Amino acid sequence: MSVVSGPRVLVAGASIAGPALAHWLRRRGAEVTVVERAPGLRPGGQAVDARGVAREVIARMGLDVAVRAACTDTAGAHHVDADGQVLETFRAEDDGGDGFIADIEILRGDLSRVLYEDTRDGVEYVYGDRIAGLEQDADGVDVVFAGGDRRRFDLVVGADGPYSGLRELVFGPHQRFLRHLGHVLAFFSVPNEFGLDRWLLEHQDQESGRSVLLRPIQDATRAMAMCYFAAPGVEVDHRDVAAQKALLRERMAGLGWLTPDILAHLDDTPDFYLDQVAQVVLDRWSSGRVGLLGDAAFCSSPLSGQGTGLALVGAYLLAGELAAAGWDPEAGFARYEARMRPFVEANQEIGRLNARTRDLPGPEAGPLPDFTGEWFAELLGRAINGVELPDYAGMPENTGAGTVTSSV
Repeated sequence: MSVVSGPRVLVAGASIAGPALAHWLRRRGAEVTVVERAPGLRPGGQAVDARGVAREVIARMGLDVAVRAACTDTAGAHHVDADGQVLETFRAEDDGGDGFIADIEILRGDLSRVLYEDTRDGVEYVYGDRIAGLEQDADGVDVVFAGGDRRRFDLVVGADGPYSGLRELVFGPHQRFLRHLGHVLAFFSVPNEFGLDRWLLEHQDQESGRSVLLRPIQDATRAMAMCYFAAPGVEVDHRDVAAQKALLRERMAGLGWLTPDILAHLDDTPDFYLDQVAQVVLDRWSSGRVGLLGDAAFCSSPLSGQGTGLALVGAYLLAGELAAAGWDPEAGFARYEARMRPFVEANQEIGRLNARTRDLPGPEAGPLPDFTGEWFAELLGRAINGVELPDYAGMPENTGAGTVTSSV
């Protein structure tokens, strides 16, 4: 047994990808700092899923019990017509828990909290700050924080979402990498005045490219509402929430079902979010000693249902490959990308196909693919389980605060 001196790694972003990476980096012997521009943990958010290999990563983290305890406990989903009559039913146990309703469904904020509580004793968290500038050389990265601090790290990883500030600093403006899919998504919590009890309800109007759904959360007095509408060419001003709510009201008007009652809570909801449905596509996820993870590198859009799974699996592979390469950034980042990219591309294809099913009908829309074909089953398989999870045998394991040992 030998003591290992690990690298200093700065991670930007404390939602899901960042703390998940911090967990594995710490276990591999790194000294980890996570910087987050928000003043603290952000509660709520949309429900996120863990399927296939992502569930295995959670198990390897030792967090299966904690994550399941925080889940929404959704039994399944009913697709309903404008009168509320059930058209189609999906259950959480379908497809071994990897179906439309996943076995593990949890609010983004609740998963973020579980990951933070798991890592806070061995990881430095800096809230209310961000990376304002950096310069890298052959031996490290000098980072300037917006709050005025200047520090040096061996590696820096951006896990700060599709509009990543770090990516913009190192790789260029967002417009180069964002691929909008022609839809807008909004979600916000509402009082559970609809009798919702463990079952998600969704009404979709294919003629107008709109849908609205209600899903249960752990707080039975509340529910999460989500609205989609087709909006090719629509630009969203992220600074003007009032304009976003006006846009949502305008585009969802006349949809029927429970939509008017749901929209009536727009002005008093505490957690409104609206954005274009987009993917992030880069030719390369690293530059020197700076790498990208999660939505900052390969956002697959909410329409893939796999953004969280990609973040969790990517965090496991990135930390493992960096450690296996002796913390050499060129080799470690390259091996991580080689393992992850086919998995990412399969999930991004799922997102694009799902967006096509919600496009406005018309002569230019084109026929939908035959989703009953073997090709789609094969694509789903690659999107859920299509990546190997090495056990990284022989890599350092952190066995306690301040103690890092090698198993070789």
